[in-house]
Amino acid sequence: MTSWVGRTAAEIAAAVREKQATPREVVAEHLARIERLDGRVGAFRVVRAEAALAEADEVAARADLAELPLAGVPVAVKDNLAVRGESKRIGSAATPDTPADDDHVTVARLRAAGAVVVGLTNVPELCVFGTTEGVHGTARNPWDTSRTAGGSSGGSAAAVAAGMVPIALGNDGMGSLRIPAANCGLVTIKPGTGVVPAGVSDGDWFGMSENGPLATTVEDARLMLSVLADTYTDADAVRPDAPGTHRIAVSLRSPIAGVAISKPYATAAREAAGLLMKAGHQVRRADPPYPMSLGVTTLTHWTAGTAEDARGLDLRQLARRTRVHAAVGKRFVGRVRGGESREELRRRLEPFFAEYDVLLTPALARRSPRSEPWHERGWLRNVMANTNYSPMTPPWNLTGWPAMSVPCGTLPSGAPSAVQLVGRPGSEAELLGLAEQIEKLRPWRRTAPLDQDPSGQDA
Repeated sequence: MTSWVGRTAAEIAAAVREKQATPREVVAEHLARIERLDGRVGAFRVVRAEAALAEADEVAARADLAELPLAGVPVAVKDNLAVRGESKRIGSAATPDTPADDDHVTVARLRAAGAVVVGLTNVPELCVFGTTEGVHGTARNPWDTSRTAGGSSGGSAAAVAAGMVPIALGNDGMGSLRIPAANCGLVTIKPGTGVVPAGVSDGDWFGMSENGPLATTVEDARLMLSVLADTYTDADAVRPDAPGTHRIAVSLRSPIAGVAISKPYATAAREAAGLLMKAGHQVRRADPPYPMSLGVTTLTHWTAGTAEDARGLDLRQLARRTRVHAAVGKRFVGRVRGGESREELRRRLEPFFAEYDVLLTPALARRSPRSEPWHERGWLRNVMANTNYSPMTPPWNLTGWPAMSVPCGTLPSGAPSAVQLVGRPGSEAELLGLAEQIEKLRPWRRTAPLDQDPSGQDA
């Protein structure tokens, strides 16, 4: 009997379209894996076992089954996006346990493409932090369950890395796709502004939040992105030609002053640079002109977004770190809403991206923190832990430009390392093409060996 667990979304959809598998078979096998493994991983807040099987049967009965790009593919959805019939808790006790009447537009697009929603994944409260734990569950890294999966799309990343689903939906307001993807050895892309419908929260963190895919291959990330962006055509099912020569800048400098990049992540960036040189690209060492004030700009936007999301909630039911984050941000909301600091950052960085097509950096500064009850710890301790391990992602939410995390190399523990690719507005296809070249030249192990649980030393 063919096993569908561990197969890519593209492989599963092709098999279902060609009647080599039924959606029910595929979904049932993945549900069984969730039941067996999620007690160790903590990816899901809600598993929709019966509903998912019924959904799978509906997909099988569709007249357009042979044309569906995600026919019968199990997908997990981050618990800050509405799924019809399920509550949206956003990792908090302060949010209502009320079923949603309608799907978020991205969920609706996935379902229209034939995907089956098997569950909603764990997030940190209000999706604030880069570690995922709280009253609804703790998401651990399947490569090393002593470590956090990252955040805030931690549960979605953990589900894919553990092979519980081939793809998952997440979003990214300061790195919330790229951070857990880097931790868990996955491919993701935070699209640029306007490519995929946002609608993540009351204000999308002032336009910084974007929805995007989490996958184990570039092909799956491209396929899912095309569905989310509603641009899928038959051409998306065909591997594109390799991209032409690009001018690529490699930077090992943290955008946030005072944060050092650890050796394994610097090594990953150097390795990726070598691979792209081998592929024929012009690669140079060059640092973007990050302003010294970038750390302050990041903090004001990060906290102000939370202040907006916390409005109308019972603050007494929020964890202390969330309450303080929102209180700090409340004083910055007016300043952030105008967008002047973001526009200034774009103007400062645009000449760099006129000289270079793509920026290559480490995805993280160091290995993710241990999986511990960070939601019970103080605000400053959380902010410092987040900043020290994930300073590389926020600038590209502030600019609104596309950015990817791509697996490359390994940490001393054997867990995956990763790099970040950043491009100009509209360069999603070019970034995916470069990521595919890295994948071809340095293939990565796609799912974590959960029968082994490595726990090495900090990177």
